[in-house]
Amino acid sequence: MPGRTLPTFTIDEVESHNSAKSCYVTVGKNVYDVTDFLESHPGGADLVLDWAGKDIGAILKDEASHTHSEAAYEVLDESLVGYLESGNGASANGKAKGGENGTEEQWVHPRTGMSCEEDLSKDTDYNADYKTHKFLDLNKPLFLQIWNGGFSKEFYLDQVHRPRHYKGGESAPLFGNFLEPLSKTPWWLIPLVWWPVISYGVYVAFQGFGSVAPVAGYFGLGLSLWTLIEYILHRFLFHLDYYLPDNRVGLTAHFLLHGIHHYLPMDRYRLVMPPTLFVVLAAPFWKFAHTVLFYNWYAATAAFCGGVFGYTLYDMTHYFLHHQTLPAYYKALKKYHLAHHFLDYENGFGVTSAFWDKIFGTELVYNPKTN
Repeated sequence: MPGRTLPTFTIDEVESHNSAKSCYVTVGKNVYDVTDFLESHPGGADLVLDWAGKDIGAILKDEASHTHSEAAYEVLDESLVGYLESGNGASANGKAKGGENGTEEQWVHPRTGMSCEEDLSKDTDYNADYKTHKFLDLNKPLFLQIWNGGFSKEFYLDQVHRPRHYKGGESAPLFGNFLEPLSKTPWWLIPLVWWPVISYGVYVAFQGFGSVAPVAGYFGLGLSLWTLIEYILHRFLFHLDYYLPDNRVGLTAHFLLHGIHHYLPMDRYRLVMPPTLFVVLAAPFWKFAHTVLFYNWYAATAAFCGGVFGYTLYDMTHYFLHHQTLPAYYKALKKYHLAHHFLDYENGFGVTSAFWDKIFGTELVYNPKTN
């Protein structure tokens, strides 16, 4: 399934919408349907129809012809229906990447405005971003902005999957009070907290079996099952997206669970899962392990420990993919995962491996384009 983007149009298709029944205009690569605005235009519908099917970027800026207010740009923002196909002029956000002195223009994703993983680490202009998108002001705590924003689910999902970058990877303010430190988790806390717990669980299982082989076998079973659980959680819980309730409770919960990671993917301290949250998510899997392996409590405990160990490897791998220089295999995996952020968040759910993506048909094809 392709990433959720607005449709693309050829220039000929845009030019065909040149009447009062259907009037399209463009600014750069953005395509707008201004049909409903025709009768409301201060200069009359005919003035707009003179530019039907054409690029109005120049006339918008031509003060000698007509001065356009901020309201005019807001009308356009609300009328966006798609983008011109690659090769038809300016880039998706009206800013060409390259293209000088006859060089090729680099493809830009029409929704994110990004062309490669390096764009994820380019600092966002907070004021310009807020003025343009009317979503979140990165100068202020984010939690109450989400809670009180009154955003529709469609608008929220579009914006939260448009990556921003805060001060070189620092953490943007979330609560702005005493809760702020509790929202941050350094990667090394994961092995520090969970590896002793896993070691104790393996020791208990060994006491029950009295030999290494069965403990290792059940531990390996749990570790293998984790790879599937990782995929299922990422795809069906963290990316619940379109099944979210369209209210502030659902959107805020989504933002805290995973949305903030897609909104600020290079935040070093909101990338791994806080231990308290993992306890909540892990509790059902303890019950699940002991239900499936009901015949032997020690077998279920060893399998559960293998699964938790798999989780720690997942969280650490996730951090390293975002922030470390890695060997050859992991470099390919890094490109794969970061493309999930800047290119296609509806595919590429595997973090430690793309195996289950290949099995279930959600493999992300990373193929940067040029015009």
